[in-house]
Amino acid sequence: MQNSIYSRSNVGKSSLIKALFSLAPEVEVRVSKKPGHTKKMNFFKVGKHFTVVDMPGYGFRAPEDFVDMVETYLKERRNLKRTFLLVDSVVGIQKTDNIAIEMCEEFALPYVIVLTKIDKSSKGHLLKQVLQIQKFVNMKTQGCFPQLFPVSAVTFSGIHLLRCFIASVTGNLD
Repeated sequence: MQNSIYSRSNVGKSSLIKALFSLAPEVEVRVSKKPGHTKKMNFFKVGKHFTVVDMPGYGFRAPEDFVDMVETYLKERRNLKRTFLLVDSVVGIQKTDNIAIEMCEEFALPYVIVLTKIDKSSKGHLLKQVLQIQKFVNMKTQGCFPQLFPVSAVTFSGIHLLRCFIASVTGNLD
């Protein structure tokens, strides 16, 4: 069973995976200081239960084979349980994010939107982003889980709730 993490470059995919699985010593994640450093899909086995896939970012510094690699993976992976689409809470949904959302919708993938870097947004700005994105999800998507997950890989805010959601989706809430 696999879960994929997908976003624009420089949104914090690797940092989020590191924060989510900080309690799982077998999941070793390296985080680069340079945005767009992930060029290939990285598979992280979490115990015997599931695998998390860190996908390269789209947009800035995306690998040349990005579309072929990601589209093939998302379309053909039958054991893909959920795709986590990361959106930077500071800038909100961008054009490239809309393309990613359209791809998830077109392939009928179950996905969820995770708002990253909430420690960098003021409370008022974050509330505005959450309301705008929630409205977008409610009106323009069918495959998106209705709950947004605002998180910070720096302060760990929201990480526990997202861990619980992942445990639920993967059937590991025993």
